[in-house]
Amino acid sequence: MKFPEKGKGRHEIMETLKRYRAGDADWRSGRIFAYTFHAGQDAEEIAKEAYMEFIHENALDPTSFPSLVRLEREVMRMIAGLLRGDKQVVGNFTSGGTESIMLAVKSARDRARVEKPHIKEPEIVFSRTAHCAFHKAAHYLGLKTVITDFIPETFLTDVDSMRDAITENTILLVGSAPSYAQGVVDPIREIAELALEKDLMFHVDACMGGIMLSVMRDMPDFDIPDFDFSVPGVTSISADMHKFGYALKNASTVLYRNKDIRKHQIFAETSATSYALVNPTLLSSKSGGPMAGAWAMLKYFGREGYEKLFGEVMEGTKKLIDGINATGDLHVLGNPQMCIFSFASDTINVFQLADVMAKRGWYLQPQFSTDKSPLNLHITMNYSSVSEVDEFLAELPEGIKEVKESKEPLDINKIRQQVQMMMESFGDDAIEHLTAMAGISNDELPQEMALISCILDSLPNEVSKELLVEYINDLFT
Repeated sequence: MKFPEKGKGRHEIMETLKRYRAGDADWRSGRIFAYTFHAGQDAEEIAKEAYMEFIHENALDPTSFPSLVRLEREVMRMIAGLLRGDKQVVGNFTSGGTESIMLAVKSARDRARVEKPHIKEPEIVFSRTAHCAFHKAAHYLGLKTVITDFIPETFLTDVDSMRDAITENTILLVGSAPSYAQGVVDPIREIAELALEKDLMFHVDACMGGIMLSVMRDMPDFDIPDFDFSVPGVTSISADMHKFGYALKNASTVLYRNKDIRKHQIFAETSATSYALVNPTLLSSKSGGPMAGAWAMLKYFGREGYEKLFGEVMEGTKKLIDGINATGDLHVLGNPQMCIFSFASDTINVFQLADVMAKRGWYLQPQFSTDKSPLNLHITMNYSSVSEVDEFLAELPEGIKEVKESKEPLDINKIRQQVQMMMESFGDDAIEHLTAMAGISNDELPQEMALISCILDSLPNEVSKELLVEYINDLFT
């Protein structure tokens, strides 16, 4: 597409954009079990109105836009209260969980540079169940990741494995509340005690659960383990607003036990010929819209509103889990403590099931196997999905039957053998041949993902990452 010589009218522009969006997932439908969070039309309209009211305000300079300082302070105090932080707890508004995690990791790194200058190759220690954002943060910040075991039956971090992984170079431990993949809350108290014993920072990734678990803790019928600032040894927490806070993207928070820790997050520079730059977060210029939208959702729902939402979501989650387990072919992994979970199968390839259900309008997220867990599908149960549970459970057995009767069933063990043979036969050219085997085209997005997912699952980690990088590098101009 060439740069336009002449401008277009509003109607033509908007019609083109609507046409582009025609193939996108219908995130309001309740049939997309990942990525989107929708709490109804009224909440959406209020969030949009607040968002647009502040869309042009720029949080780069708090002296020019004091309204954003007030909004951020009020959002952080509300979230800190949910996370049982005292008056010493501080935090900042960010663009998402990845930025929040990256800032927490940066703070740990920079604090170690000051307080433990003898560490030249800093390491962060976390379970394989932790989110990929920690790998990304370590990659960007030049840190070594040390990955520990999880308990296969529960998917909880193995604290003994974490203890064994700590070295004189360790600067940070990580726990999840809950882990994204299986929705279980790590033994936060045990990890915190280990952090205190070893004089280490300890970050709790509550991006998914920070809002919801905090509210559920005070509701009947839920036994939520302590995971927040009530636990001595927890030094930072990330909690997203654009997930179960039901704010519009991009809206997250990162909080620290005190300002002495948070100051290592902040960047300042005055040596250039331009203005003095000071950024509490990664972004410099950023719209006040997401912040205002998040503030509006906290005020709109309040504890009572969130309790109503979460009660219905958890009721739908229980029905969904019971229905999946009742199929006889599928079983839920671990013991989910929130509305996110995964399921596997001993009788069918669940990656094929995801494709079959996608044709029926349902999105289920593929997750790869490990040496301690099978390939599986992830579900994030959303408020908009509550009304769709019965229909999903009615169609699920039909989807299972279709996979069983498929003329081209995908046997994961045979695919693994084929992939291994291709790796040995083609060496450095294996990526090209594997791409062809998967039917991946750079011209368009794939319509079916089962074979691609199986191939990625069968590859060594470094090779699968290389394949994904090559694909994405070709996809975007």
